[in-house]
Amino acid sequence: MKIVRFDREVGKKVTHFDSNFVLSRLLRTNGQTQVSAMHLEENGIIGYHEARVPQMLLVVSGTGYVRSGEQAEQQIGPGEAVYWKQGEWHETRTVQGLMAIVVESAEEELDIRAPFK
Repeated sequence: MKIVRFDREVGKKVTHFDSNFVLSRLLRTNGQTQVSAMHLEENGIIGYHEARVPQMLLVVSGTGYVRSGEQAEQQIGPGEAVYWKQGEWHETRTVQGLMAIVVESAEEELDIRAPFK
């Protein structure tokens, strides 16, 4: 057994795309799948950028707002996740703070089994 940390203190500050959050990598597979924790403090943002691969953001705590392309922002909170296809432009921001797990995979498309909102 191994116990790993993914809290803010072991993460790396990310500022590209006008972002303001801390990224803590959890794992990466040989098949180009990676899992990370995203820590957004008050008024934090994962800046508007294009998804290099299909990805899913799963909110663990806090609330935030997500948008894609020209779509209006939608609020998201604990127990909810958002999926973006490869090539989809998107952004995540928060007013009060948010912690999420992000799964990125070079698979053609993630097989989502959870019910949609």
